[in-house]
Amino acid sequence: QVQLVESGGGLVQAGGSLRLSCAASGRTFSGYNMGWFRQAPGKEREFVTAISWSGGITDYADSVKGRFTISRDNAKNTVDLQMNSLKPEDTAVYYCAASPSGLYSGYKYWGQGTQVTVSS
Repeated sequence: QVQLVESGGGLVQAGGSLRLSCAASGRTFSGYNMGWFRQAPGKEREFVTAISWSGGITDYADSVKGRFTISRDNAKNTVDLQMNSLKPEDTAVYYCAASPSGLYSGYKYWGQGTQVTVSS
């Protein structure tokens, strides 16, 4: 069992930045691939970015490439999402998730989410 708690969401103007953090507890954090997903009102949850257990592999949705950066610190059991050049369409609830298997699937553990609102 892995418990995930996100923090760092808030209200920001378009063009601004936010840094989300996800703190993990429970089973060995370094054994999990980690991902960030988001869900906007009236839309399905979508993949944003993921990072492998070692941090050596990362991937991003096309919509956030060049603007968002995922990182992890296995010593601190945290995974962060640095979001720059934010756009109103980035407004969503952002979820941290852990996968014991694949980078794009198998996400078994989820946080409660943190709201990000980008005003135009």
